[in-house]
Amino acid sequence: MNRYLIPKFPLGLCCMTIGISTLVEQHNLPVAEYLCRHQSGDWGDLDHDDKQANELALHDGTRIFSAYHFQPSSELKIKLWVITEADRSVTTVLLPDEY
Repeated sequence: MNRYLIPKFPLGLCCMTIGISTLVEQHNLPVAEYLCRHQSGDWGDLDHDDKQANELALHDGTRIFSAYHFQPSSELKIKLWVITEADRSVTTVLLPDEY
């Protein structure tokens, strides 16, 4: 079974920023893939401490944060963030400069 199909927490309402929407249109950014990774506990490109904080957040109900890199071409590598609010009501996919 694909580990990305096993959700660890609810995402709530899923939103994306203008920057992410532009990447979807211009480079076919697979937003659903990153949401599935985030929800399944694949925190992406975080350091050990941030990954541990997410694991704790699964139990104490604080914010969950993931970071990933999307590389639509060999010349372009884009960092994106996925943030689920502490109350699990909203998950947003955004670029770091849109925070």
